[in-house]
Amino acid sequence: MKKFMIDILLHGIDNETRMQLLPKEQEMIKEWEVNGTLLAQYIKEDAAGIYLVIKADDKADADKKLSTLPYYPYMKIEIMTLR
Repeated sequence: MKKFMIDILLHGIDNETRMQLLPKEQEMIKEWEVNGTLLAQYIKEDAAGIYLVIKADDKADADKKLSTLPYYPYMKIEIMTLR
């Protein structure tokens, strides 16, 4: 498996929806930490997004994993392969 830096910016999500989806989002992120998929996470200073370092087979697999997150429909995503 390769490592990928994921730059996520949330857009088009209102605060009510964000708070409603937050518990499930956090639950899934915690599950990724436990199973070794998520290597690191950093919340952006303005809290409008997050950086994740995840393990996946390729960029398509990384996006497939991200697509399972509740916030996914509201994410602008950039996926970069790391060495």
